[in-house]
This record gives sequence, C-alpha cells and structure tokens, in this order.
Amino acid sequence: MALWMDRNTETYTHMGGEGVPWVGVAPFTKEEHVFANLGDGTYFHSGSLAIRQAVSSGANITYKILYNDATAMTGGQHVDGELSPQQITFQLHSEGIREIYLVSENPGAYSANEIAPGVKTAHRDELDSVMRTLREVKGASAIVFVQTCAAEKRRRRKRGTMEDPARRVIINPAVCEGCGDCSVQSNCISVEPLETELGRKRTINQSTCNKDYSCLKGFCPSFVTIDGGKLRRRAPPDLGNIGDLPEPLSRPSLERPYNIAVGGVGGTGVLTIGALLGMAAHIEGKASMILDMSGLAQKGGAVLSHVRLVPTASSIAT
Repeated sequence: MALWMDRNTETYTHMGGEGVPWVGVAPFTKEEHVFANLGDGTYFHSGSLAIRQAVSSGANITYKILYNDATAMTGGQHVDGELSPQQITFQLHSEGIREIYLVSENPGAYSANEIAPGVKTAHRDELDSVMRTLREVKGASAIVFVQTCAAEKRRRRKRGTMEDPARRVIINPAVCEGCGDCSVQSNCISVEPLETELGRKRTINQSTCNKDYSCLKGFCPSFVTIDGGKLRRRAPPDLGNIGDLPEPLSRPSLERPYNIAVGGVGGTGVLTIGALLGMAAHIEGKASMILDMSGLAQKGGAVLSHVRLVPTASSIAT
C-alpha cells in the first residue's frame, strides 16, 4: 500500500520477509539506513526470523513493529498465541538488539520492570524524533509501536467491548478554506474532500473516524468539537408496496459452474451481496463457494467477492 502512495518507498517482499531484500542490497548502495514495517501478526508467525538474520548480517536497519492488537487484514482476530508489547521487547533484546523504543499513546503504562533492559519509552507524537535518532544507529534497531488498529477500534466500540469517546469532531464548511493542513497533521483517510460552490473544502467521515483527534493538532478555526452528541440516524426509505418481483428474463443453466465477481469499495455491501447469493443458492438446494477479499476495506480500498454457483457440492471444483 505504501508503494501506491508516493512515499519514496522502495522494494517489497512477502509477509515474513520484511527487511530481507535490504540485507542483500546494503553492501552495494550508498544508502546508509532503511526502515522496515512489520505487523505484530507477521512478526509472530515468521517475521522474527527476518529480524534475526538482519541482526546477524550487521545491516543498518530499524524495524518498526506495528502492534495493532489485531490481524485486521483477515477480520480482526488476535494472533494465534500469547503476544504483548512487553514480550516483544524481551524477544528483540534476546536476539541482540540493544536500541529499542516502545512508542504508544500512553508510554507511562509500561514500567521499567515490565520491559527489556535498556528499552526507552516515548509518546507516539515523538515518533519522528525517535526515527531520526535510530537512523544514525549502526546495526539493527527496533521500534515497537503500540496502537490498536483503527478498524478494530470501531468494531470493538460498536460491540461495546471498548470505550467509545464521547467527543466528536466536525469541520464547519463555512469557515474551512480547504488548505488541507488537517490531512497533513493526521494523515487520516476520514478527512475527506468536500466539493462546494466556493471550491474544495474538507469534511470528516464520521463512520470511519477513529477518534484519535490528531486532526486537531493543526491551527484551524473551522474545527468544532461536540461532547456527548450522537450521530443522527437517517429515516429508513419509504419503499412503498414493492409487490411481487418479476422473475429474471434468463437464468444460468448451471450445467457448468457459473462465476460471479462483485466489486466495490469498503462499506458498499459487496460482501453482503456475495453472502445473499450464496444463501439463495443454498435455499434452492444448490451449492456455492464464496471467496471474499476485504483486507483493504479498512482504508477505503477495493473489496471483491467471488461467487461460484453449481448444482451440487461435488461439482464446485470442476
């Protein structure tokens, strides 16, 4: 994803091989140092081995281990085992890394006796300063960045398993001048363009806002905070009396597998359509196979649902 965003990101590899290409490239380039992002789930299943070989090679690299607290790409599951930010610091220390930072929204929550020897703590607002410090370090270093995935936060708040802050932030379009500083400060996809008669301004998508309030760091009089307010629910549409729906003009014979690809972006009901088609086939005594691709939905990205309809389960693979 970073490669698509014009962030001067180069090289990529499979999950679990983060940083491996740099070990081979480092002796043949004038670049002195690189950063490698590594999710906590990937770190748990195999990424720690990539870190081990980076330490052994002596390459100048800083691993940014993103402790998202959920495997968001596949539905928000926890990693398949026990893993905490404190444990990660001890593992990194055991592998031979001595320059380790634990960065979070609440660095005071991690006392010195709970983390590996020599680990420094910092607030997430200090991340840029921490990175500038570590890029001068020789050999392998690491940042354990603790922040629950935004999509998982929204999911847990909706289920009532995580506190939902009472404060909401909106942008007054009559005051906004469309400078975009709020996007620069927050780098948040919930700050969206708003086309008006006076040009492009900004608005906050309340359905995707993760309420970290980083957009407020800029100096802007158009921002309004509301404490205790709740989103107004739209009235359901009046569909009237639909009556009996007409039968489709033609139906696939299913003499051979019939494939359907449903495409869209996160939040438009793509997966729901796939599920409805599969259930309809089941009700009619037929079989179906559905493969959903929804990992980028949390970033407003593409979502796909591949549906295969067949007369019997034994003919799915034909």
